Amino acid sequence: MEEENELNAKNSQDTFLKGSAWMTIGSITSRILGALYIIPWYAWMGNYGNIANALTAKSYNIYSIFILISTAGIPGAIAKQVAKYNALNEYGIGRQLFRKGLILMTILGIVSAAIMYFAAPLLATNDVMGALMHGAKSDPRQVAVMRSLSYAILIIPILSIMRGYFQGYADMMPSALSQFIEQLARVIWMLLTAFVIMQVQRGSYVHAVVQSNLAAAIGALFGIGVLAWFLFTRKNQLDNLVENSNNKIQVSTSSLFAEIIEQAIPFIIIDAGIQLFYLVDQYTFHPMIAGMVNASSDMIESWYALFALNGNKLIMIIVSLASAMAVTAIPLLSAAHTQGNYRSIAKQISNILDLFLFIMIPASFGMAAIATPIYTVFYSYDPLGSSVLYLSSFTAISLGLFTVLMAILQGLSENGLAIKYLVLGLIIKILFQYPMISLFKVYGPLISTNLGMIAIIFLALKHLEVSYNFNLSRTGRRFVGITTFSIGMFLVVAGVQKLLTVFLSPARRMPALTIVVIAVMAGVIFYAYITLKTQLAQKILGNKVERILNKLHIRI
Repeated sequence: MEEENELNAKNSQDTFLKGSAWMTIGSITSRILGALYIIPWYAWMGNYGNIANALTAKSYNIYSIFILISTAGIPGAIAKQVAKYNALNEYGIGRQLFRKGLILMTILGIVSAAIMYFAAPLLATNDVMGALMHGAKSDPRQVAVMRSLSYAILIIPILSIMRGYFQGYADMMPSALSQFIEQLARVIWMLLTAFVIMQVQRGSYVHAVVQSNLAAAIGALFGIGVLAWFLFTRKNQLDNLVENSNNKIQVSTSSLFAEIIEQAIPFIIIDAGIQLFYLVDQYTFHPMIAGMVNASSDMIESWYALFALNGNKLIMIIVSLASAMAVTAIPLLSAAHTQGNYRSIAKQISNILDLFLFIMIPASFGMAAIATPIYTVFYSYDPLGSSVLYLSSFTAISLGLFTVLMAILQGLSENGLAIKYLVLGLIIKILFQYPMISLFKVYGPLISTNLGMIAIIFLALKHLEVSYNFNLSRTGRRFVGITTFSIGMFLVVAGVQKLLTVFLSPARRMPALTIVVIAVMAGVIFYAYITLKTQLAQKILGNKVERILNKLHIRI
């Protein structure tokens, strides 16, 4: 029995690492594409760059909430429930869940898209209450941009549930590839239309932003095509699993719908967590700071863009690492929870957090160290923008850890507790929003976000320690070690950057790119060497590291 538990724990770790690898590849490549496009896109917008970004950021915050509502958390719920029934060798029920879920997705997509389209005039204002009570005027530019995103809401729910079905089998490769293809198609459409409108036709930047947001629907269609191909090629394999199921459990259609909805509602609220924090910023930053400083509306919108989109787009590259691990963690934890294997649960929690800390902390410290040149590469030289990105880089750690911990609680069916923690964090965010903006101006929203997130993280970690015998002290030691190595890496990257600025100007794009590449290479080499030398990498990533080093004939 002891050997069987050890084998199950090892298999779970291998599955988690493999799944995380695929989802990380998919998330990182799509995020990198989603960040790289901004270089030509921002340049083609000319003097309207920050205003265009502000329009996009505000529209995407609303769009993200509607996507979560239109998918109703069902993809995550489907993944969790499919994993549950697969663990019981009831693959047929998992297929029924998928088919019934598709019906729900279609209905919710149509309803949510219609609501977003017709509610756009109300949502496209900095004062929602004023618009409701006094008819405050909305921004027609924002209305057009929001409506262009509503078309994607018709399509993305279907894409999401198809991904959830594969993830329920712990098969992350189809999701990862569809994510990449979706983003590639989206970026091609964005760049093509922006170039034609702004550079060829010399047209309106608002029209260009509308087309850039319509690209979300174009990308979703391509993503669905990829997943449909995987379903077709794996049909025989999936049919065989269904035919050889136990078929001892009978579930009615109404029970399936009830089960999907019951699991889905908490996913909506929890998955919307980060977006809810962003919505607080969207509807409070402008009116709050307008009462503190004498600045034009467009200037305030430009400041908002610095942290809400400019810095956020870059840090989300590394936050996507956490999202990849979160998606992988839910079905594995759900399966272990269904089987009542609490030892496996504690082991998996440790594996998830160790891997998260090992990747996320150095990535965040590294981005902070190159904040000035990387901001120049993607946007333009801007000391204020670079400073905001510097603080945003550390905020990425709390956002990522929040994402992973909420996923762990969901996988363990602790949805109610996760929602309570989220609500408490939001209350802290709202309470500190005005004081932080008053004290720190444009940095205030980031600081209040961190305060709310830290409270959630602390409570979630303590709960996992008490309820599941998770070894928090061991993870704490790993955290201290990884942070120490990351600080060393930060100093190396900052030192290399400082040296290179003697010869290269961080205020010009190509020299700044050279600084980024050389400094990042120095940081990666340092971090890789010190974690391998101290055996930390081997402990977290397993024996595969040794095999890779042997194949490359590297001795450390």
